[in-house]
Amino acid sequence: MWDWLEKTKRGETLPEGCLLKLCKRVLSILVLEPNVQQLHPPVVVCGDIHGQFYDLLELFRLNGDPKDTQYLFMGDYVDRGSFSLETITLLFLYKCLYPKNITLLRGNHETASVSQVYGFYDECMNVYGNALVWNACMGACEYLGLSAVIGTSVFCVHGGLSPKLSTIDKLRKQKRGIKELIPGTVISDLLWSDPGEDLPEDVSWAASPRGVGWLFGKLPVDHFRARNGMELVVRAHQLVQEGHRYIFDDSVLTVWSAPNYLNKCNNKACTVVIKEDEREVRTFRSSSAPTRTTKFNIDKSDGYFIDDDVNLTK
Repeated sequence: MWDWLEKTKRGETLPEGCLLKLCKRVLSILVLEPNVQQLHPPVVVCGDIHGQFYDLLELFRLNGDPKDTQYLFMGDYVDRGSFSLETITLLFLYKCLYPKNITLLRGNHETASVSQVYGFYDECMNVYGNALVWNACMGACEYLGLSAVIGTSVFCVHGGLSPKLSTIDKLRKQKRGIKELIPGTVISDLLWSDPGEDLPEDVSWAASPRGVGWLFGKLPVDHFRARNGMELVVRAHQLVQEGHRYIFDDSVLTVWSAPNYLNKCNNKACTVVIKEDEREVRTFRSSSAPTRTTKFNIDKSDGYFIDDDVNLTK
């Protein structure tokens, strides 16, 4: 596995058989982890990566080797960028080698229906000529964690809150291993929802322009934090130009870790180090990276696939 790691860090794709074995190994680790993972600071919190493998390498260079550093990734490892295979391979390898130092949450792109549309499926087909690796990766992703609590007061999730989730304890009882998320369920809401900064103060929930999940206002955040003893909700899922953004009186923090998203947004990226008594924002710009020409057959005719992160920025 160490040889696989060195090859992957050089930007080489693993042979099909090796990647299938890796998915089986990481799955055996993920199935034993809880829905809500308890982490102790300091923790490096990371937002969306979206197949930007060379920026992921820069992220690790900036924050430290996973052997000595604890990381929380909040989902969306694949799609959009050109190197989803290398990205998910590296994260799976680190998870196998340092399972206590790498926590991987599920994002809305870690589902078969979305990754089949936004690039990962096509990338796997182009590299391997079949869907075996894609299927194996998606099978492992079905058991990624749903959330994490850092210390006693920081709740982390990919997207946001759900009107059906009042307590974190209820989340602990949700069933994972679900291939396709049903819109309107707790897990789907957590992976798809966004804060609605422009909602009137008396409006708690509104339909999301993504077509799935909700826009949630400040009031549900305040209720959730009070009910669960949380000070801060940290999430990803949404491009922010400076790499991070606090809203709702600093009760919600969005973290984005894919710089110059889509090779056109010219945004910064960041990680946030959650320590015992402080938070440190580490900002970085896009690295120089080779290109991979891949034809993505994207069909957005179904409203379920509305997922334009760029149009949801402020």
